[in-house]
Amino acid sequence: MPQLDPMPWFSILFVSWLIFLVFSPIKVSKYSNLNDPTHKTYKGLSKSWSWPWS
Repeated sequence: MPQLDPMPWFSILFVSWLIFLVFSPIKVSKYSNLNDPTHKTYKGLSKSWSWPWS
């Protein structure tokens, strides 16, 4: 039975994972920040709203 021959399936699996592992860091690195964003100072909690009907 040719389905049980692991050689073509293994090569397809290996090549597909190789392509995935080569191109995924390139795609992911486009979304990462190269420079650290500046941290803004924390102003604390904003004032709570006062509702006239409560």
